Amino acid sequence: MVTALQETKTIPALPPGFELSVTSGLQRYAVQHDDLTLTSAFQPIFSVSHMRAVGYEGLLRAHDALDRVVPALDVFGEAARHGELHLVDRLAQALHLENFKMLGAEREWLFLNVHPEALTDPYHAAALFANLKRLELSPRRVVLEVLEQRAGDIEKLAEGVRHFREEGFLIALDDFGAGHSNIERIWQLNPDIVKLDRIMLSHAAHRTDMATILPGLVALLHEAGKLVLIEGIETEHEAQLALACDADFVQGFFFGRPNPGLADGTQAAACIGELTERYRAQAEARERATASRLQPYVRAFERAAERLAAGEPLEEVCWNFLALDHAARCFLLDSNGRQAGRNVVLRADRAAKDTGFLPLADAQGANWLRRPYFRDAINAPERVHITRPYLSINEATPCVTLSIATRVGSQMCVLCGDIDWIEEASG
Repeated sequence: MVTALQETKTIPALPPGFELSVTSGLQRYAVQHDDLTLTSAFQPIFSVSHMRAVGYEGLLRAHDALDRVVPALDVFGEAARHGELHLVDRLAQALHLENFKMLGAEREWLFLNVHPEALTDPYHAAALFANLKRLELSPRRVVLEVLEQRAGDIEKLAEGVRHFREEGFLIALDDFGAGHSNIERIWQLNPDIVKLDRIMLSHAAHRTDMATILPGLVALLHEAGKLVLIEGIETEHEAQLALACDADFVQGFFFGRPNPGLADGTQAAACIGELTERYRAQAEARERATASRLQPYVRAFERAAERLAAGEPLEEVCWNFLALDHAARCFLLDSNGRQAGRNVVLRADRAAKDTGFLPLADAQGANWLRRPYFRDAINAPERVHITRPYLSINEATPCVTLSIATRVGSQMCVLCGDIDWIEEASG
């Protein structure tokens, strides 16, 4: 609740006619705009690895004349309808900078939301720099979050982003995966941090296919040189998904709600520590379950490799392996990764299923040199290698491949066996 105001303070960098005042009791600044009292709240952003808050996102809080809460979206929506969006944007940033300075944070970042057009407005930039200079805050302490908005001139926006980065600011792309914030905007704006929109996390929490895609997306962003923040985490299940994705930073009610002050460091470390321990235990349990599930396939595959090395034909040695549920096919590669002969398929239903991908059915002479199952086997022969689940080109379905390099006569060959990989429901 915002209480009575005192200690009025005029700030040159604010738009004319506005003053910041200290709210009694809470010791934070507020500003009057029409009949609204505007002030700040800060939601902590945590590094999972460091187990502590590394930044705070400044969030606008508004109350009307009767001290009723007015959602920030309504404040900005009303400002946009009256042509005052940039004015309110500047007010919010000035408020957040003043209140962040009052927090006493010594090394954490302040995440500031900025409308894309504000990054191309010289007057807005001058006001931001004036506030930072007066508060003795380095630009390196500020992360500018580019909001998910359609930008009229993307080249001009990219130039504005480059200018702010050259001054020392970090750039975050907000709401990635929603609206106009997509992979193309990453190449255009080259942010330092990408914030994944909550809707992607929500889908991953309820859909197995999305839960599989999310880690790959985070890995792609990492390969592009971007740190990844997953926001909107509200439940432990969502928090576990964020850990499984190898996200760098997390934000959401599960870890910490917006409030006027700093996060409780001891409580945060305990929360993340307990979460990480449960994640470790669950990961080890999954690994044990997977090993147990694969054991019959590995035994049959090892026996097939022994018989192949003894001179028996490929079509004969694979029967025991292919007779197992979900075993898909066997095939043989030479030392250069080229397939010798066709895929060996035991069951008639498998052959019928393959007809939907008839152009791919004949793999004789195909080169699988790029595949991890070939490279791993060649680099460490005479033992079975097991891939992570991946999309099989044969039927566009998830599969796991076993492989082993062994001598067949005078030639080194790689025997491979595919298993359809259907994720088992956790009980």
